[in-house]
Amino acid sequence: MPADETFDLSAAGLRADGTDLRISVEVLASKLESSLPGRTRVERRGGGLLGRGEKHVRQIQVDLGSETGTRYQLAVDGDRVEGFRERKSGGIAIKREPLHPDQWIAALTADLQSEAERSAEARAALEGLVR
Repeated sequence: MPADETFDLSAAGLRADGTDLRISVEVLASKLESSLPGRTRVERRGGGLLGRGEKHVRQIQVDLGSETGTRYQLAVDGDRVEGFRERKSGGIAIKREPLHPDQWIAALTADLQSEAERSAEARAALEGLVR
């Protein structure tokens, strides 16, 4: 994939509010789970009484592996979405920075594109996200 060719995870619409936001986070979680199955963990919790209602995404976590030592985390609390990027060295977090959801998507996209230049697995994952 050429370096100038980009894909747009923000099509999931994380800029939206309310119900649209919840739907777009669900779409983003599904795309990441299917494109990066070994690297993505999605935590879902039920709503309603005793958590028996429909399950919604509460957290998305994407680990980009030992080479970059980077973990992306998107936490969802009602209508609020917070993004974080964590840098690790030797399995220990050395830096954790908050990112606005738009910045989170842009940073994850950039790291995946960089990795795709070196890895067939990452390249296939990017192709899955474009669909």
